[in-house]
Amino acid sequence: MTDALDDRIDALIRPQQVHRDVYTSPEVYRLEMKHLFPNVWVYVGHDSQTPNKGDYITAQIGDQPLLMVRHSDDQIHVLYNRCPHKGTKIVIDRAGNTGKFFRCPYHAWSFKTDGCLLAIPLKKGYEGTGLEDTEAAKGMAAVGAMHNYRGFVFARLAPEGIGFEEFFGEALSSLDNMVDRSPQGRLSVVGTPLRYLHKCNWKMLVENQTDTCHPMVAHESSAGTAVRIWEEMDKPEGTPKPPAMEIIAPFMSPYEFFENMGIRTWPNGHGHTGVHHSIHSDYSAIPGYFEAMVETYGEDRAREILGENRHNTVYFPNIMIKGPIQQLRNFIPLAADRTLVESWIFRLEGAPDELTARTAMYNRMINAPTSMVGHDDLEMYERAQEGLMADGLEWVNIQRLYEDGEDFGEEAVLNGTTERQMRNQFDAWKRFMLGGAA
Repeated sequence: MTDALDDRIDALIRPQQVHRDVYTSPEVYRLEMKHLFPNVWVYVGHDSQTPNKGDYITAQIGDQPLLMVRHSDDQIHVLYNRCPHKGTKIVIDRAGNTGKFFRCPYHAWSFKTDGCLLAIPLKKGYEGTGLEDTEAAKGMAAVGAMHNYRGFVFARLAPEGIGFEEFFGEALSSLDNMVDRSPQGRLSVVGTPLRYLHKCNWKMLVENQTDTCHPMVAHESSAGTAVRIWEEMDKPEGTPKPPAMEIIAPFMSPYEFFENMGIRTWPNGHGHTGVHHSIHSDYSAIPGYFEAMVETYGEDRAREILGENRHNTVYFPNIMIKGPIQQLRNFIPLAADRTLVESWIFRLEGAPDELTARTAMYNRMINAPTSMVGHDDLEMYERAQEGLMADGLEWVNIQRLYEDGEDFGEEAVLNGTTERQMRNQFDAWKRFMLGGAA
């Protein structure tokens, strides 16, 4: 980047506010694709999506098309979804099995499932041309680095940069808790994700995951209406809440509930709500589940695992997981004002099927294109994207519970309505846009 662009990025972020251009500017979006997403570790997929040799899924990091494939040695590889010959995408399906090799649909160049060049039709036509000295001869390109953490596959596009453990640090404890909730210590993806397009910047969705001052306001029309209907129903005293009400009612909790549940932030833009309790803390017990956990972990460890009910954990730059409900949301940037949202759910291997059913219900009620709750957020995002085009004001305020001299290099646990996690994310955004973690 030139000094002018360095100054441009630096000028967009202030300790208590950010310039509207971080959400609206196509130039800033292009810089994110060039400098931010290649330099951080981004989620690609879960290894349960490719259980057999030759299985693949397609994905993307920023604007880069990728594929994740299980090779003949049973190892996962993440490759650019591009033929080194003419640039054609090798596969376009979201998932499939390619067998023992990939074959380009344009000129039939073929590649092993680790990306190595396997065969070229009429290869004699390249004799004496120096093909062996070109990048095309090396086959499909691999990403700079990849890491499979307990089934969750992440990649860094840049060949050099911050290491996986350094980037995530203690934040991995949220993934650990989600996986440990399985009596077998293993998760598997259930079905395909719910997908829908949002006409807003991707960072709005990421920020909203730890915005605890909006649920009782934005969701009054959906969750609030459901709660009122339940309270007004003629029902016997002590009637237990049905699962749907257990899921939706906590969205209408008062400010004090969210203040007391706490927010934890970690370095490099990661953080979570629900340090002490969360909207997932009071779900009804599923028969047989605790007993299965005790058999694996012992009673003390089982209680420790299930007693951790973190709400939303944000892994910078663009995913959120819910450990207690086994969900992952991926916020995929498509343009400065377009974001594709994928909501995935997981099965706890060895746990009762009722847990998976509750997870699927949560996903449908909260995150589906036809959901009751998700459209409240969608409307707020799109109103914000439109409102930020107003020229009367240029800055977005993220000042709630700001403390002078905040150190985002240290873990912190604070009031659950602080906007520190948003400031933490923009601190990481600025550093990685400017070249790294230093």
